[in-house]
Amino acid sequence: MADEFDAVVVGSGPNGLAGAITLARAGLGVVILEAHETIGGSARTEELTLPGFRHDVCSAIHPMARVSPFFRTLPLAEHGLVWKESPYPITHPLDDGSAAVLELSVDKTAARFGDDGDAYRRLMQPFAHNAAALFHEILRPISLLPRHPFLLARFGLNGIRSAMSLAKRFRGPAARALLGGCAAHSFLPLDAAGSASFGLVLAVAGHAVGWPCAKGGSVAIIDALASYFRSLGGTIWTSTPIRSMRDVPSSRAVLFDVTPRQLAAIAGDELPSSYQQRLRKFRYGPGVFKIDWALDGPIPWRAEECRHSATVHVGGSIEEIADHEAAIWKGRVTDRPFVLVAQQSLFDDSRAPDGKHTGWAYCHVPNGSTEDMTDVIESQIERFAPGFRQRILARHTINTAAYEAYNPNIIGGDISGGANTLSQVVARPFLKRDPYATANKRLYLASSSAAPGGGVHGMCGHGAALSAIKRVF
Repeated sequence: MADEFDAVVVGSGPNGLAGAITLARAGLGVVILEAHETIGGSARTEELTLPGFRHDVCSAIHPMARVSPFFRTLPLAEHGLVWKESPYPITHPLDDGSAAVLELSVDKTAARFGDDGDAYRRLMQPFAHNAAALFHEILRPISLLPRHPFLLARFGLNGIRSAMSLAKRFRGPAARALLGGCAAHSFLPLDAAGSASFGLVLAVAGHAVGWPCAKGGSVAIIDALASYFRSLGGTIWTSTPIRSMRDVPSSRAVLFDVTPRQLAAIAGDELPSSYQQRLRKFRYGPGVFKIDWALDGPIPWRAEECRHSATVHVGGSIEEIADHEAAIWKGRVTDRPFVLVAQQSLFDDSRAPDGKHTGWAYCHVPNGSTEDMTDVIESQIERFAPGFRQRILARHTINTAAYEAYNPNIIGGDISGGANTLSQVVARPFLKRDPYATANKRLYLASSSAAPGGGVHGMCGHGAALSAIKRVF
């Protein structure tokens, strides 16, 4: 490893690739180092159950990739990326056989909510109408001089609230459940400050661009990013684990697509002890238990709308969702978890053999939990889709320990790169002027543990690269 580069990127997930592309576009010589035989981080696709059934190992549905200010500047379609849409971005079945439905149109969505329609429209329309501006503001570190201060202030006044508090705008169960399901992506108790912001962001993304999946699997996003990076002259080395700075080629800057704990372990000798302590105090969030299914037919949802959506939020009422999300922060689970279900094969025929389908789902569990949630997840789906179990040909499960073994960034099963507490959302990984720069001018944190946080949007890596360019090059 005697080669010399302007910059080295450790890790080839979406953020690592985004950082590497940003550096390469600035005319720098860049190499990406990946420990695995294949690139991708948490955006890989594999045959986990039966031959011909292609399952997304972690990330599956990608609204944030579509709204990403950085990804929107890249010619990813020219490098093979094709998005597959579903008629309804999100559906959320209810016990009476109906479903809450988020459509691209705010007005059409509001019309489904009856007496809650006007309240939904007043809440969502200002953000959906200015979605590009909103995502430009929130998918970056907090700025003292925002370009759209009134829009950001309006978002902040709503987003800083708890999801349960914001849901009081609605009287009926459908609008409340839809907001609760989106907010549950925060992994926070729904009565926690700031949990409403996740509900707003994900609902607005659905209105702005839908909730698409990538044709061929999430790996298609990685393949397109890597292809574009190589077209810029970039280099990727796989099967190259980095255990210490001795494993890193000579370079002027190093970007780490890893979490704070790993950064401290790898680069500890080149960081002050006080800074290492701050990294080790970074808080990780709850984990996930995930199941992939090979199915002999589509999931037989009772609510017809759920058969026309790539993403189904399974959890019943907002109160029921809140019960489970609160429990996992107390180290336990319930028998009715919030389950995120993706059924990509309904809209992407490359995912399964003819006439067959895939199913993808996870529920939240305490960090590090090894409890088997297979039966409760399948029972939750069966509750809203009678006959589901009869369509299962094979299943593959993965708990928090297996996830961390597969991708060391998923500490204790935390797929968000850290707890989404209010303090760690506002100042991630902790309070400082530049969230990417470390106490060593050469080293930068480029993962979802830095601002703006989790999601396949590449903005953490892009921001880290911009910081390195400003400080080093």
